[in-house]
Amino acid sequence: MHDLTGFQRDLLYVIAGRERPHGLAIKEELEDYYEKEIHHGRLYPNLDTLVDKGLVEKGDKDRRTNFYTLTRRGRREIEDRRRWESEYVEELL
Repeated sequence: MHDLTGFQRDLLYVIAGRERPHGLAIKEELEDYYEKEIHHGRLYPNLDTLVDKGLVEKGDKDRRTNFYTLTRRGRREIEDRRRWESEYVEELL
């Protein structure tokens, strides 16, 4: 996960926290978090990057809507990242 941007990591976390979210649902979650609009030109290329890296799978909900799920590798990457983070910030929490 070291080669991902912060935005891409946030995408992974949102996907992990929802059951098969579609792009618009992911966009809305991140807009709430960032408190600003997330443009499609930023969202979808980054989702595609996560798919290309094997961290996320993209499926078809219908002709116009895709859903996203973590792959086994994506889950493992999040678990590893959380362990690494806890080494440094656990006592703060």
